[in-house]
Amino acid sequence: MRLETIINQPVIECERFTLRPLRKSDAGLLELYSSDERIARATSTIPHPLPPGTTEAFIARVMAEDRREEVWAMDGMAHGHAELLGVISLTCIERGQAEIGYWVAPAFWNTGYASEAVVALLAANPKSCNSIFAEVFQDNPASARVLTNAGFEYIGDAETHSVARGANVETWTYIKKMGVAQG
Repeated sequence: MRLETIINQPVIECERFTLRPLRKSDAGLLELYSSDERIARATSTIPHPLPPGTTEAFIARVMAEDRREEVWAMDGMAHGHAELLGVISLTCIERGQAEIGYWVAPAFWNTGYASEAVVALLAANPKSCNSIFAEVFQDNPASARVLTNAGFEYIGDAETHSVARGANVETWTYIKKMGVAQG
């Protein structure tokens, strides 16, 4: 019998789905969705084509006790939706700062799932962040709208490397001040 490691990460209830820690059993759908070129090209870190073992390594990394990145599955099962709609993450940077990232499977685009997940994660603020940063590729205005609708402020242009594109891509950078007192 194999037991799955339970990681210390909160479950966050949303109106139409639950944000819960990733688990090994998510590997199939996670690989199916993240191997889609449209998803890979919208992120900086997902390669395309997706090499064998990438998904399992990612899940192992985000389940490790010494992880810097908290990743939640957007799980719609309890609400009559698909088990995995997408993922959302917070990566700790330093001194109460984190970077948010998210993607939704193409079958669920234009449903508001990304917006709902971002708003819920900000409201929960599970890492007690003072500020949360985000960057989106400039050719992805829908993702930028998710951030601005959630109260993020535009702070400038930059660029980051996209593994799937094999090139640096221009980005818009955003910040959300969380109003958490520094301790």
